[in-house]
Amino acid sequence: MAETGEASQSAGNAPSGAAALARGGRTNFAGFLLRLAARFPFLVLGARLYGAEDLGRFAYATMVVEFAAQLTTLGLKRGLSGEMARSGRPEAHVVADALALALLLGLAATLLLIALPVLMFPDGIRHAAEPLLALVVLAILLSDVCLAALAFRHRIGVAVQARSVIEPWVLTLVGTGLAFTFLKPGGLLIAFAISLAAAAIASVAPAIRQFGVPRGWRLSASRLWAMGVRNLPLAGADLVDWATRRLDIFVLGRFAGPEVVGLYFVAQQVATLAGRIRMSFDPILAPMLSTALKAGRPDEAAAHVRQVGFWVLAFQIPVVLALGLPGEGVLGLFGPEFAAGALVLALLLTAELAAANGSVAEMALIYARPKLNLAVAVGGLALQAVLSLVLVPLHGGAGAAAALLVALLAAAIARQILLRRALGASVTFWRWSLLAAGALAFGYGYAARALPELWQMLATIPGVLILFGLVMWRWGFGPEDRALFGRR
Repeated sequence: MAETGEASQSAGNAPSGAAALARGGRTNFAGFLLRLAARFPFLVLGARLYGAEDLGRFAYATMVVEFAAQLTTLGLKRGLSGEMARSGRPEAHVVADALALALLLGLAATLLLIALPVLMFPDGIRHAAEPLLALVVLAILLSDVCLAALAFRHRIGVAVQARSVIEPWVLTLVGTGLAFTFLKPGGLLIAFAISLAAAAIASVAPAIRQFGVPRGWRLSASRLWAMGVRNLPLAGADLVDWATRRLDIFVLGRFAGPEVVGLYFVAQQVATLAGRIRMSFDPILAPMLSTALKAGRPDEAAAHVRQVGFWVLAFQIPVVLALGLPGEGVLGLFGPEFAAGALVLALLLTAELAAANGSVAEMALIYARPKLNLAVAVGGLALQAVLSLVLVPLHGGAGAAAALLVALLAAAIARQILLRRALGASVTFWRWSLLAAGALAFGYGYAARALPELWQMLATIPGVLILFGLVMWRWGFGPEDRALFGRR
């Protein structure tokens, strides 16, 4: 197709960083597959062994803990790359500042949640130890900051090991094991805490080996304050983006019972499997964009956005079709009652495609125009909140998913327009080959819906992935695109 030639032509002018993007993308995509291999069994076993009500309670409590961690990270998951790129101080000292800032704020949030456990458990405390779940905030902060620092050095494999191997497999194995003990009532929460503690250990140890002990470092309130102020726009954008992806659970938790939240949570987690393809490129893309923009090379940054955006869509579209077309069967794996969420799953998977467009553009916008990016994020969250309050009481989980889809789509369009103006270069990564391959795969999958449920899944999931992949490999990928697969 025409865009293959264009891709090849642009490849010749592509920055040398494309090879680093490909290496980082391969590493993180492998991590996505490893995480999928562990996370999917956890969802199936958790739903089967604990039921929708316990799963819904787990979803709400962990959402609040992750919110506290997101708030107190203060944007450093992405902002630390900028701090390390601009600072003339030893990298170990910059990392120590980031850890000190995040942990001080995290300690305050932890104490608040322990004092007010109703924030995590709106239906009340069942066991005296449940408020201690708040301590997980500190483990998340340690892991996030250390992994962000290692990403600046392109040490992406550590994140894969900690977040895609250790964390999900510990969660799955511990959660499954506790389901057959007297600790079953709190088994999911205990497994969650242990898995994140293990991930924190796996993140901190390599960071110490990489950067060493920050000798000569002294705590400075003024330095921490300055770092916090610099990262406020990014922190706000991260927080709003996180809230956008959790507002649906919050509203459902207030307007519906734990069982409805549990049904929605399973559909959301299945859809998130597609979204994690997009997140696979974040650790390598953030430091490369911050470096290019700081050096005054906007064309290079735009090329990175176009390349990564295309890679993300080329992986995400077939996964969305493969999971969405046989949605009833996929959700039925978790139990017969979960199959009713097929419409919710379809809407959430479509929302992940909208999120892919917005998120890749945002990765550059947060460095080029952080305040404008924050304004877009706030506007998208406000739109989602209004739509959720209108649609959730009427349509339940489907209303929450529809509100999320509209908000993400509006924010994605706004971010791409703003980024194109900020960089003075095209940031469009959609190509006709994606639409053509997607249409063929959709037609095949839709025809397979005539089969019985089991045969439909067996035919649709591998068939859609293979058909889409063959079309893209033959007509959609240029030489630079194929670098992701180790070919030049």
